[in-house]
Formats: sequence, C-alpha cells, structure tokens
Amino acid sequence: MRHRIYGKQLNRTSAHRTAMLRNLAAGLFEHGQIETTMPKAKAVQGYAEKLITLAKTRSLHTRRQLERKINDRNIFAWADDPQVPDERKSEAFFEVPGEGEIKRNRYGDLKKSPRLVEHLISKVAPMFEGRDGGYTRIVKLDKHRLGDGTDLVILQLVGREDGPQVGGGTSSRRKQADKRTAYAAKVAEAFGGTATAEAPAEEAPAEPVAEVEETPAAEETPESEG
Repeated sequence: MRHRIYGKQLNRTSAHRTAMLRNLAAGLFEHGQIETTMPKAKAVQGYAEKLITLAKTRSLHTRRQLERKINDRNIFAWADDPQVPDERKSEAFFEVPGEGEIKRNRYGDLKKSPRLVEHLISKVAPMFEGRDGGYTRIVKLDKHRLGDGTDLVILQLVGREDGPQVGGGTSSRRKQADKRTAYAAKVAEAFGGTATAEAPAEEAPAEPVAEVEETPAAEETPESEG
C-alpha cells in the first residue's frame, strides 16, 4: 500500500520515472511547450513549476540545486540543422541563438551551444517575475495517440500563447451554434435585413372634455296638508 505517498507511478520504476520527468521538463523549458499524455503532463507540471520558482532566486546555491534536480545539457542543437524548416525556427517560443552561440566540430558533433540551467535562470525565470505560481497550463487536443488511443494534451508555459484558449479542434456544440447563426443571417438577408422591433405607436392626445356646470337641484317644497 502506498499510504501518504504523493504522485503517480506511471507504470515505471523510480529511476525511470525520475529520468522521464527530467526529460519532459527539459523539453518544456527548451521549446516552451510539449505534447504528451494527460497523466504525464499532470506529473511533470508541478515538478517544472518548482524548478522555475527555484530559478527565480538567481544564486550559486540555486544553480547547484538545479543541477542536482535536472540534467544540465546542451540545448537548441536543432537551430543550425539544415533539415529543420525555417518556419519552425521563426515560430519558436524562445529566440533562436545566433551562429556564434552554436559550434560543431569537423565531424558534425555539437561542441558548443546554450546550456539548460543557464537558459532556465536567464530566459525562463524572468518571464514570471511578478507571478507567484501557475507558470504552466494544460490544453486538451482533439486527437489521440496511435496504438492505445489515449488523449493527447499540450503542456505549455503561459504568457505568450495566442488567443484566450488554444485547442486542437472545434467542438460539436460550437459547430451547431455556428450553423444556427449562419442560417439566421441567411433568413434575415432574404427578408431584407435584420428584423427590428417596431416602436410602439404614440398615443393621440386626449381631447379636452368640456366641463358641465351642475345646476343646483330644486328645493323640495313640503306638501301642503289637505
């Protein structure tokens, strides 16, 4: 029994689970968002946000703590790869490093590039200086993974997303509402414009009523006694 043990096992050993969370967090910090399953996204969300909170202090002790919690590796190795399309480079969440920041040896192996921990301290943490938590969000996608058919989601850093909500598709309720709106506009156009409520007709002023003077009633005379 796992009494009072926080977190999901995700059908993995502890070492495998720790390595997976570190890799997911590193991908999130490098690309700004990752596509994964809902259980994995919920598992790494709190882990990544704690690293961002830790990186906001900016000290030598903080850097050593981050190096123990996440693997400090070279990132943005795809920035000078000719097989990566330019559209992906221009739409990157973070600014792609210049030519002088990425170097390779004569065999094509990566020799120099930005480091993950430095990127986390200098680029990711300053984005949330005035924010106390809630650095990420989970967006459900309208697609499933091939094989087991599980739902896929996007885990992304907040602050630079487009629109109030980024989704993978349009819901059936939204499609029906759009059809009703289009049909109503078509009917209104056929009848010459949108129907407007008629203003109530103004009531004609009432004619003055002539005052009738009341005549005093005749005084009753007492009958004479016979």
